[in-house]
Amino acid sequence: MVTIWIAVAVTLAVVEAATAGLVSIWFVFGAVAALIAAALDGSVWLQIILFAVVSIAAIIITKPLVRRYVNSRKKPTNADRLFGMIGIVTEGIDNVSNKGTVSVSGQVWTARSQTGEIIAAGEKVRPVCIDGVKLIVVKAENTEKAEKL
Repeated sequence: MVTIWIAVAVTLAVVEAATAGLVSIWFVFGAVAALIAAALDGSVWLQIILFAVVSIAAIIITKPLVRRYVNSRKKPTNADRLFGMIGIVTEGIDNVSNKGTVSVSGQVWTARSQTGEIIAAGEKVRPVCIDGVKLIVVKAENTEKAEKL
């Protein structure tokens, strides 16, 4: 069983190294715990239980740290300042026909309606998010509804 747990730990470590995100590192810890139990002549059921318990504990303990690390890497952009501003529809927005532009703070954006409604040229809108290069907007009077979506 020692050989099997070494193989499992090495395989999981290689999988982790080959991926961009944290995928299997927690199970490496579980495999090492099971390996130690196997080296100390622990029964197979004890090894499997240790593998599961240590893996789950590693996930629970490190998840907040991982979340904090990943979220701290988000960098604000100049486009973030558009949120909260009011824009004017310069070309009517129709998601079905893939048309629509909005001018916000002197910048013209291709726009889509968050709710799917058609918004006529000249209406006031509020940006709620950016999807690729498209500004997702709602009518200015519908901002309370958009925040709940």
